[in-house]
Amino acid sequence: MPDTTSDPHDERVGGLPLTRIEAFSDGVFAIAITLLVLEIGVPLSAERDLLAALAGEWPAYLGYLISFLTVGWVWIGHAAITSHMVRADGLFVRLNLLLLLVVAFLPFPTRLVADFFGNNEPERIAVVFYGVVLLTIAALMSALWRYAKGSTELLRADWSDDELAALTSKSNPGLVLLLLSTVLGLFLPSAAAVCFLAVSAFLVIPFREIVTALRRLRGRRS
Repeated sequence: MPDTTSDPHDERVGGLPLTRIEAFSDGVFAIAITLLVLEIGVPLSAERDLLAALAGEWPAYLGYLISFLTVGWVWIGHAAITSHMVRADGLFVRLNLLLLLVVAFLPFPTRLVADFFGNNEPERIAVVFYGVVLLTIAALMSALWRYAKGSTELLRADWSDDELAALTSKSNPGLVLLLLSTVLGLFLPSAAAVCFLAVSAFLVIPFREIVTALRRLRGRRS
């Protein structure tokens, strides 16, 4: 007689398999990063002074770095969210698709910033547009996690309220800082671009883990 009992940790029970969602999302993240580097280039006419042409592409390098770090923290956050889940429902899948829609769009505003950086009014428009895209990505990441956290049947049962609250709090500073940086772009677009870089680095670099590791290393030496 077949066993009709259900494993509460089976990601296929009462929802959609997380493996399909994770594989599709990782593919979009990888393609978005690849498209970012394809936007960088120098014209063939630059052969007379290639070094200067390479140096002149620094706005493209800046945009690439910001967007690469952005996709990086989105991927890290996405992996953290799905690791707390046992299954996904239809609304979660659609929120995830919205997130991937904006992530896949990221190379376009990145190129705009590279093309119009230092060009007064076009620079302002490009940087603010870029900021709106980054802010939308952060808002969708926050919405994705908050929806999963609010649907207890989607979450693993072995996570405490304190652990869930800690993960929720990680998304708030990035959202606020990106909002402030985007507003700054209306007045000082170049400074806003630097702030975008700082926020993205802040969300990617595990400062607490680095400090903890350094303290452990010092403790072993002493």
